[in-house]
Amino acid sequence: MASMDIERLRRGPLREGAFPSRLHEPRTAVVIGRWLGAALVVCFATGLLSHVMQEWGGPLPSRPVNGYRITQGLHVISGIAMIPLLGAKLWTVYPKLFEWPPVQGVLHLLERAGIALLVAAVLLEVFTGLLNTVQWYPWPFPFRQTHYWTAWLALGGLLLHLSAKAPLIAEHRSRRAAAPVAGRRGFLAAVTASVGLVTLTTAGQTVPWLRRADLLGPRRPDLGPQGLPVNRTAAQAGVAAVPADWRLSVGGPRPVELTLAELGAMPQHTAELPIACVEGWSASATWTGVRLRDLLDRVGAPPDATVRITSLQREGPYRVTEMASTYARDELTLLALRVNGEILAPDHGYPVRIIAPNRPGVLQTKWVAKVEAL
Repeated sequence: MASMDIERLRRGPLREGAFPSRLHEPRTAVVIGRWLGAALVVCFATGLLSHVMQEWGGPLPSRPVNGYRITQGLHVISGIAMIPLLGAKLWTVYPKLFEWPPVQGVLHLLERAGIALLVAAVLLEVFTGLLNTVQWYPWPFPFRQTHYWTAWLALGGLLLHLSAKAPLIAEHRSRRAAAPVAGRRGFLAAVTASVGLVTLTTAGQTVPWLRRADLLGPRRPDLGPQGLPVNRTAAQAGVAAVPADWRLSVGGPRPVELTLAELGAMPQHTAELPIACVEGWSASATWTGVRLRDLLDRVGAPPDATVRITSLQREGPYRVTEMASTYARDELTLLALRVNGEILAPDHGYPVRIIAPNRPGVLQTKWVAKVEAL
């Protein structure tokens, strides 16, 4: 009688045969999981690299100049590609949530808890990362730190999940080993087409030859003041008006202060370099200004000195940044006065800004007030 009472609890999705689709099966889940796992690993590795670049200024060298542009572009492209993959994966396996009995022992309970942690971490990563591409933060917690630590939870959860499901994955890893299921090829083709479509219509914000197809990307890299997008305007940074007595302070053994006219009278150099931002967009421009290493030589800075750069902006996590000598002494690193042949617009950092090869956009300091050789 007791067993009959328990069986009466099996209503809705808990009842026998509640999920008739044949695609809720291991081979389909293994194939999609393989794609999803690859995207997650690429996203994690490139995101970790970006985090290290922003926090400690490494480990990428200053060349090639497009290195960060490529890695951060891959980070956002793989993250967006995960959205349809994650949806397909969850649809394939979600009947497991309603298996009966719900808990079949301690190990089964731990496995379900691990899967719950993995799914929650990946969903949070994808959700917050997608909203970061449009710079919308409706949550009360800090994005960057939360995104970073949740990524480690997602990776750890993935490794535990692979360990627990290794026998099942091995059994269904081969197409020959899996029994044929009607509709599987069509479903996998639809998932592939969905991933291709979202990639094609968003990757143009960082891949130049896909720019015309950039229909869903939050940014068009060719739109903005002087043909470049802007993440933080002068008004947002509190630098709407530059002081009339502005001077660039250059610190070192022989410190100097230079007016804008004096900077303009120094030898000018031109370099074509990209701005590559953590939101996934990037754009190249032609920059003209004074080589940073010439300023450092003028004040007698040691060749291996780290350089601290201070902006006129009133606040923000990147108001003060540091640059390793690898970048500071690169001949392409400029204190730029012009972009694409025009004097910098206020939103692009007037009167002067830093532009260096292979650095995140948040470290290309605008509205520079002080440069110090440490």
